[in-house]
Amino acid sequence: MNEHHYVAIMAGGIGSRFWPVSRHNHPKQFLDILNTGKSLIRWTYERFSRFIPNENIYIVTNQQYADKVQQQLPELPPENIVGEPSRKNTAACIAYISYKIFKQDPEANIICAPADHLILDSEAFSSICLEGLRFVSTHDALITLGIKPTRPDTGYGYIQHELNAVADNIFRVKTFTEKPNLELARTFLKSGDFLWNAGIFLWNVQAILSAFRQHQKDLLELFEQEEDRINTPGEADAVRFIYSQCTNISIDYAVMEKAENVFVIPADFGWSDLGTWNSAYDNMEKDSLSNAISGKNVMVIDATQCMVKTSGEKLVVLQGLDNFIVIDTADVLLVCSRDKEQEIRDYVADIKRNKGDKYL
Repeated sequence: MNEHHYVAIMAGGIGSRFWPVSRHNHPKQFLDILNTGKSLIRWTYERFSRFIPNENIYIVTNQQYADKVQQQLPELPPENIVGEPSRKNTAACIAYISYKIFKQDPEANIICAPADHLILDSEAFSSICLEGLRFVSTHDALITLGIKPTRPDTGYGYIQHELNAVADNIFRVKTFTEKPNLELARTFLKSGDFLWNAGIFLWNVQAILSAFRQHQKDLLELFEQEEDRINTPGEADAVRFIYSQCTNISIDYAVMEKAENVFVIPADFGWSDLGTWNSAYDNMEKDSLSNAISGKNVMVIDATQCMVKTSGEKLVVLQGLDNFIVIDTADVLLVCSRDKEQEIRDYVADIKRNKGDKYL
């Protein structure tokens, strides 16, 4: 394993589209969404530990989840669990961990990846990551992984790349497009030079800090002003001050869509961002009526294409439902058309207004 290879696993989100199973105090990255026996963050850690030294694996999470990370990943050194004082999106998260690693190892090559994605082919994933790490170790390059699209999906961002590779399977990025409408997504699929944006990034630490210096100077300067306290007992106070000042913006908007040295590796390793109950449905085993069922005590009668997840011993009987999401927890029952699942976030906002935080 290369001592200069690192991974920063981003695990601070609240996963509101997986409500009511994902809650503020126990969000989806700590859950076994697919009924596999392991949480999503556990799967992610094990995937990277195949080719990244354990001492070089960092988890960046909200401070309130630091203890959960330690419980689920006891092998990880406690100092490698990095707590953010507030949620300021991925640009602040990546600037923080990049600067922190830079202060320890100015030659570091870093993968930044979410904690809650599904990747079925770990061997292919490892191979592509190592390919990317080799490239960024010798080039001033920001790499993102692109997934070969299988359908005109409107839920993903798209990356258009040049047709001629600059290295084996590495292409310069031409454009980023946020979630398109269906007609545009169909056009992208036909063109052959568009990929889904997986939100997994690779770069040398010098390259990403240079990109911040060019495109998000104010954010980088906040860390530079506090550099003497990074990796010291005063780091928590320094980061609280920095996060109180910095902008809430994604790394895509902040850097990737502005930088000129952005490259993509087209990949196919069984990826899903597991962002919604429908994506969980797609990746679960189905019964003879195409229902995906996770629960000890569920009876299905003339119900088809449903996503069902229950907890405890309560008997749940489904009759006559077609294409529904049914999620039963100790204090909430959600019954929602699968076609309306994108509105679950809106329901959560309405519940907060009308019922407070009790059910969130």
